Amino acid sequence: MSTLIVESSRFGTLEIEAGAIIEFPTGLIGLESRRWTIVGEITDGPFQWLHSIDDPSLALPVTTPWAFFADYEVELSDEDTERVDAGDDTAVYVTVRAGAELSDFSANLRAPIVVSGGRGHQVINETSHAPVRAALFPEVATESAAA
Repeated sequence: MSTLIVESSRFGTLEIEAGAIIEFPTGLIGLESRRWTIVGEITDGPFQWLHSIDDPSLALPVTTPWAFFADYEVELSDEDTERVDAGDDTAVYVTVRAGAELSDFSANLRAPIVVSGGRGHQVINETSHAPVRAALFPEVATESAAA
């Protein structure tokens, strides 16, 4: 299997196996890159990076939503369901907004990233319980407000 070398501004030299490249046919909302990869292992903690292959300076922090929201559900429109074509290898990520304090960290549960069969799609979650900024550490936010 071939390997692609990317000189990441954040992580240095990355060797990416061809099978680890995720093609986003319609891109991500607001971004032009079409080829991405996941950097980091879940065993290293709950956060990983969705790293652009097309723009080595672009990496988005992501997490699996169930690491923080056990009852998280994804409801897709019929169009998105057909487009995603979920299989046994389907993974779901949400983008993370980091802040200076833990209380500022949030996840976008409204627009998850669904990866299946080497293709990725950012979709709109149609459930009513999926905010754009869901606090990742609500207990810290509550403690800060009480202090």
